[in-house]
Amino acid sequence: MNIDDGMMELTEISGGVTAALGFVAGGMHCGIRKKKLDLAILRSKVPASVAGVFTMNKAQAAPIIVDKLQLKRTDCCSAIVVNSGNANACTGERGLNDAWHMVRVAAAALGVPADEVLVSSTGVIGQYLPIDAITDGIAQLVPFLEQEGGHDAAEAIMTTDTFAKEFAVSYRMGGKTVTIGSMAKGSGMIAPNMATVLGFVATDAAISTPLLQQALSGAIARSFNRVSVDGDTSTNDMVIALANGESGAPMITEGSSEYVAFYTALEYLLTKLAKMIARDGEGATKLIEVVVRGAATEEEAEIAARAIANSNLVKTAIHGEDANWGRIIAAVGYSGIEFDPEAITIVLNQVPVLLPNYEIVIDEDRAKAALASECVVIEVNLGRGSDEATFWTCDLSKEYVHINASYRS
Repeated sequence: MNIDDGMMELTEISGGVTAALGFVAGGMHCGIRKKKLDLAILRSKVPASVAGVFTMNKAQAAPIIVDKLQLKRTDCCSAIVVNSGNANACTGERGLNDAWHMVRVAAAALGVPADEVLVSSTGVIGQYLPIDAITDGIAQLVPFLEQEGGHDAAEAIMTTDTFAKEFAVSYRMGGKTVTIGSMAKGSGMIAPNMATVLGFVATDAAISTPLLQQALSGAIARSFNRVSVDGDTSTNDMVIALANGESGAPMITEGSSEYVAFYTALEYLLTKLAKMIARDGEGATKLIEVVVRGAATEEEAEIAARAIANSNLVKTAIHGEDANWGRIIAAVGYSGIEFDPEAITIVLNQVPVLLPNYEIVIDEDRAKAALASECVVIEVNLGRGSDEATFWTCDLSKEYVHINASYRS
């Protein structure tokens, strides 16, 4: 699929996190979980520029602490080791020692400096890692890393996800093809207060670590940070981006057209992943896209959209296919922004339900039919300006309660 945004042509391609040149990966079952794949490794064949965005939760998991220290020591990365089934969070000194042990074991197996290895974990909080099983798993997995191993890696990082989240795009630059591939996991404990989930981006673009960090932080703000499933910010959230320059394309410099092209592709890719995460929210039956327009500033629109997306009352109404616009205007009302309630327009999947001056124009049959869709777009116009923002969330069902009532079993 080709996407022309007027400035460049993006092509959606297969291959996920190993679509870019110079990356290999793999996934296996090492024994953390009962049956599913639970250990993944992503490797760049040459040291790559690295950038990271981490959770704002103050109860940070051991891998978060370790990776932040690693990124202060070096500006390159050769590999990332990820386990699922156990978050290694709230595990004290032992948890930190286990995370560092994963770093050292992977570095030795891969033949790279320990400073160039990052770790990530996801799963149940407050349990110690079965570190011997992980150690054995790393040794077994390293010889089998391959470019075709991206899908297994994507499956190995899943927890309550119902499908592997993979995406890749390519575009032409300087006579070369630049590719950005990715994988992510996320289904529950997701709130827009950093990166919301685990995400890993691998590109063969040539870009410095500081500029890659700038691009990643900016793209996260308009993609992963605009997703909410249940309003809970995880202890383990991170997005790591690696850029190894293997495409042979020119070095990307700040303020250049090449940077604009790279950022555009990165934001497009992360937005696609963000929507996958929202659609796969625990127990979800509908993807909800919240678009707030007519704001005085983008920040104002984002605040209002976040309030709507985080509202359990809005999410349950959409699940029940009830066009209850009162819950939507109430969420805008408590969001904290300045606005005139009488100026608001609300449209649900192109069906108007509220016009300015509180003119109720809802056609219950049309509205219910519109809400039966698997994707519901809530459009709110504040009537204050020309800025807008979009958030993604999902409906809230009985199944969400069931999943989270038995998460540890």
